[in-house]
Amino acid sequence: MPPLAILLLAAGSSRRMAPKDKLLEMVAGQPLLSLISRRAAVTGLPCYVTLPDLNHPRADWIGTATPVLVPGAAEGMAASIRAGISALPDHIEAVMILPTDMPEIESQDLTHMAAQYKGRDGPILRACASDGTPGHPVLFPRRYFDSLLALKGDHGARAILAGTPVQYVALPGQRATTDLDTAEAWAKWRARAN
Repeated sequence: MPPLAILLLAAGSSRRMAPKDKLLEMVAGQPLLSLISRRAAVTGLPCYVTLPDLNHPRADWIGTATPVLVPGAAEGMAASIRAGISALPDHIEAVMILPTDMPEIESQDLTHMAAQYKGRDGPILRACASDGTPGHPVLFPRRYFDSLLALKGDHGARAILAGTPVQYVALPGQRATTDLDTAEAWAKWRARAN
């Protein structure tokens, strides 16, 4: 395996699901965060998970992943990305960033993304659905780490992706685009799954 890491973003407030926590919703008999953490661990790549703090209920469900605390998590996704990038060891050449509210992402999807990595000078890799719709995860070579560390607000890395050549990697079906932020989205997804 190349020197890549997986960064799971799990420090958000889940405000659109309030009072429930979308990352603790049950999927396949376990909280979603546990499921995604396990799938990431199966790849054999080092895995980091951002958390609001170590006393948060999510901290119990990250498995073998390394916790990364995000004291300013209320700022939004950029705070999680900055904290996660800062936590990576120097030998890591690229990071695969994945929001943890995506229950259809499988271990083999993450492994497939990692296998497309072209080295330090390669492009950003972005997963897409089978119809070409852009989604997650996104793999950033180290030369983009400074840009990721400069992000602000709750827009993630959109600005970087908008101004940079990106190679798309198709994942089966809608795996790369199925993210569940609201109670309605969860209900529709569960109805479809059943």
